[in-house]
Amino acid sequence: MPASLRLAVIGAAHAHVRYALDEVPVRADLDLVAVADPDPATAGRYAAEFDVPAYDDHRRLLAELRPDVVMVAGVYADRAEAIVDSLRAGAHVLADKPLCTTLAELDAIEAAQRETGRIVTLLLEKRNYPETVAARALLADGSLGELVQVASTGPHKLNRPTRPDWFLTRRGYGGILGDLAVHDIDLVLLLSGATEGTVTGLVDGSEFALSGSLLLRAGPVAATIEVNWLTPAASPYHGDYRMRLTGTEGTAELFWAQNKLIAATTERPPWQLELPPRRRPAADAFDAFAAGLEPEISTAAGFGATRVALLAQESADAGGVVVPWTNGQLRGQAG
Repeated sequence: MPASLRLAVIGAAHAHVRYALDEVPVRADLDLVAVADPDPATAGRYAAEFDVPAYDDHRRLLAELRPDVVMVAGVYADRAEAIVDSLRAGAHVLADKPLCTTLAELDAIEAAQRETGRIVTLLLEKRNYPETVAARALLADGSLGELVQVASTGPHKLNRPTRPDWFLTRRGYGGILGDLAVHDIDLVLLLSGATEGTVTGLVDGSEFALSGSLLLRAGPVAATIEVNWLTPAASPYHGDYRMRLTGTEGTAELFWAQNKLIAATTERPPWQLELPPRRRPAADAFDAFAAGLEPEISTAAGFGATRVALLAQESADAGGVVVPWTNGQLRGQAG
């Protein structure tokens, strides 16, 4: 029987660390070996839950334990360093989004990944939501014709009283387009199959931007992506995320918060599709790692979506200039 994967957490400042931790009790092929975070209380809380060592220095964890896979979910501005160090210690990386906060950090991650041949997979869980899986099937079987336009909205509740100080600063957070827009950028790149295009970003201009928008050209597909931290506190949803796909033969409207997908085609009036079962956000990644395979959200895909998101953020910082991107910029290497 193959040995279990040895998982370590490096950075647990964001609650998405639970995506990896929730896999530990339900998998016989996964063992959590330690948790590291610069805040001893944070590391200690998660480590105590699983009765594993806590570290405040991730480099010491890597040197002493040599984990197979590292989950990175720390302060956004600290993630690049943790990822590079983990790769150079021989670990594959499962990272919460955003992968990093600057293009220079992304360049460093890509360089370390090329040197080591390890895999970096980004938790872009919208890909495998039931609504997305069903919509991808409609495109794949030709029901919608050729994809022409994508329009998505990603509103979120800020829940300001629960946000740590680092989250509300540009240095710690990085920018709203680099963070919230990356999911839908990934879907546009995936669904379009584009190898080149342009991106233009706009944000509200404050230290911690509450809203942002971008226009993404991905080959023949035009996409608008709106994100914000303005969902009213009384809303029943943390975020009523939506996406509309427009093809030459039909449309599909994804209502992720409402677990609903409505399609219409030239041959059929609007109908609500039956959806496949929901998967845990990190299950597919660990299935792939356990089988010795690269996850569907590949190194190249995560790097590509991150680079376009960061280019959009840079565009916004420059007043909304049009920035070109090509497949060469987005190409990652995986072992």
